[in-house]
Amino acid sequence: MKKIVIIGSVWPEPNSTAAGQRMMQLIEQFKKLEYEIVFTSISSTSEFAVNLIELGIQSISIELNNNSFDDFIKLQNPNLVLFDRFMTEEQFGWRVTQNCPNSIKILDTEDLHFLREARMQCFKQNVKLEKKDLQNEIAKREIASIYRCDLTLIISKFEYNLLVNTFSIPPELLHYIPMMYNELDETFLEDYPKFEEREHFFSIGNFYHKPNWETVLQLKNSIWPLIKKQLPQAELHIYGAYLPEKAKQLQNLKEGFIIKGRAKNSASVFKKHKILLAPIPYGAGIKGKLIESMLFGTPNITTQIGAEGMQNELNWNGFVADNPIEFTNKAVSLFTNKDIWKQSQINGIKIINSTFNKKNFEKDFAEQIQNLLDNLENHRTQNFMGQILNHHTLKSTMYMSKWIEEKTKNNYP
Repeated sequence: MKKIVIIGSVWPEPNSTAAGQRMMQLIEQFKKLEYEIVFTSISSTSEFAVNLIELGIQSISIELNNNSFDDFIKLQNPNLVLFDRFMTEEQFGWRVTQNCPNSIKILDTEDLHFLREARMQCFKQNVKLEKKDLQNEIAKREIASIYRCDLTLIISKFEYNLLVNTFSIPPELLHYIPMMYNELDETFLEDYPKFEEREHFFSIGNFYHKPNWETVLQLKNSIWPLIKKQLPQAELHIYGAYLPEKAKQLQNLKEGFIIKGRAKNSASVFKKHKILLAPIPYGAGIKGKLIESMLFGTPNITTQIGAEGMQNELNWNGFVADNPIEFTNKAVSLFTNKDIWKQSQINGIKIINSTFNKKNFEKDFAEQIQNLLDNLENHRTQNFMGQILNHHTLKSTMYMSKWIEEKTKNNYP
């Protein structure tokens, strides 16, 4: 049986984060391809992490800057190694190259961290994003990681095009595979609460993710007061895992701004509310909350960045608006107009079936992996830049890691 070792930045929490859902979808694909799966991470587990052992997946904790990983990876001798985000490739990629040179190295970016960082800095400075902003330190690290790997999985078509057209990454090093779902038909909406049975607005997103916190601030400071003025009986419920104290302090019952914290069951949250508000000011990748709103028949209003890589020129599952006043007016219209609300549900189904239909991606993904297995030597020959970066990174990172290891072992200050 073929084997894959996944090095996770964290243990997957599919009920807490879109990243956790993404990881479980990739695991599902490798299970379909009949891989033995070994999941590892340096992070501590949490009560919200999925039980991988129950799914037949080995779960092994590993240590950073410790040569015990060398023995571990040699013993596993995997066909594939999947790095969850570029930081884990930086930490362990050189050890994989050194100990298992024939293992195929795959990077899952989740989203482009350098793009999110550039947008965040421009948002803070209130300036327009330019190409120079994309060429930040994180970009140098993340793109170097892409070159060092044999294949990088990209979740957003926008980000795929950015890498190819702006940074001239060879397309053969990239594979577009978004979030994936079974095809829907309109009858599934019959099992969900109707327009009249739902109430209030809501927002959701774990607070470890900075754009989610900024989204809540956008709602609190500029959008919700405008909506409340037009809909005085409405409430806005804020859900999110890892709720910080500063978020709790935003609650104001008189204003109908209610902090709920972690959603024990996100499906029930989506189905009982009328509209999801997501004025996302910056970010990258695909926004899991917006996909879930389509899957649960809940229209949403978001920004251009929120809808990025999802719409495919189709009508949105609600509205897309960047201006707070326009955002407010669209929210009120969607909240009060049953016909617009119902059509928005249908629009969401069309987006899922067009952009995220599982059957459109599974075969290509399987063929891409098999092609790498069959033609790895030739594939690497075509990626000379990757050879250069692997050579120099192996040397620099190896000696830095060994220095840290010795320092820790001997309790040096």
